[in-house]
Amino acid sequence: MDISLQVNGILEQLSVEPGVTLLDALRERLGVTGPKKGCDRGQCGACTVHVDGRPVLACLTLAGTVRGPVTTVEGLAPGDGLHPVQQAFVDQDALQCGFCTSGQVMSAVAAVEQDVPDVREFMSGNLCRCAAYPNIVAAIEQARRSDATV
Repeated sequence: MDISLQVNGILEQLSVEPGVTLLDALRERLGVTGPKKGCDRGQCGACTVHVDGRPVLACLTLAGTVRGPVTTVEGLAPGDGLHPVQQAFVDQDALQCGFCTSGQVMSAVAAVEQDVPDVREFMSGNLCRCAAYPNIVAAIEQARRSDATV
């Protein structure tokens, strides 16, 4: 099937089989490697991207069903700068091995934008095997306090 995906502001035309996930379309067809294939079962959050401004698990989303714009960690900030949440992750040392970081950042952006009351609960679908959770929460709190627009 022929599909169109707007990824990080660029309209992409693809021909995919009906069962191709958004994660595979991004990584294997478009070379967008920020979203990671962790569990491939929707349990770890490493593949989190935004579709039409909402966080989704790309490994559970069929590419052919996506209608809104897709934003990955690569598309959060224009140019060479960092998005305020990305900067907060750096400032708070909220990453270790980095495998889960893109999914953590994408969920954290949604948490800040939605002003969720319980950050820990909201982020519970994003696993970090390095146990950087206290620093991730600190980064989200920093981004919430920031005067920068998220």
